Amino acid sequence: MAERRYSDDEIAEIFRAATEGAESRAVPAEHAEGVTLADLQSIANEVGISPVAVARAAQALDHPQRAVVPERFLGFPLAVERTVALDRALTDLEWERLVSRLRQVFRASGSVRAQGSIREWSNGNLHALLEPTATGYQLRMGTLKGGAAQSAAAGAVALTVMAGTAITAALQGTLSHAAPAIASLTAIGAFLFANGTVRLPFWARRRREQMEGIAEWIAAMMRGEG
Repeated sequence: MAERRYSDDEIAEIFRAATEGAESRAVPAEHAEGVTLADLQSIANEVGISPVAVARAAQALDHPQRAVVPERFLGFPLAVERTVALDRALTDLEWERLVSRLRQVFRASGSVRAQGSIREWSNGNLHALLEPTATGYQLRMGTLKGGAAQSAAAGAVALTVMAGTAITAALQGTLSHAAPAIASLTAIGAFLFANGTVRLPFWARRRREQMEGIAEWIAAMMRGEG
């Protein structure tokens, strides 16, 4: 059996849980390849993190829980929302056209659910909800970048641990011996922090543009222009 490998998001969650002693609440990763548990434990051992804690955090990835994601992290947007007020309910045909448009714009098939007059299209953290209001109906669109905060936080933790380890090694005169581990942890921390923050403004702007396009399209459709 091939040895289990961990992706960037999983590495972030393992180091966060191992250093904080918290139960893992990972978001499923998008990349299939990465480093092995032995690699992670080797790095952790050299910088003073318990390999047992790393193994426990890695094992907890098999039983993920949904984390509560704030709207912003370090000033970066993690959530995008757009609500469109409608003066009437959509017909069945209009709803089907809207679902088709959502799938085309977001390039995701998603799934459709209905409960009474409420209809929903969703794909992971991305959703569009058609619901009644006191004055008519509304289409509420929203999405979350769930793994970004975990990645950035884990990167910050790794960089903090690296700094502490470097100072301790320098004081003890063992800096040259610890240099490879410090370099590895620095690279991992910097990558995870950048991966969790740098792309967020571009992601948020793109999602806002897509939702605004949907809002304009549905208004034109209801006027009989689309």
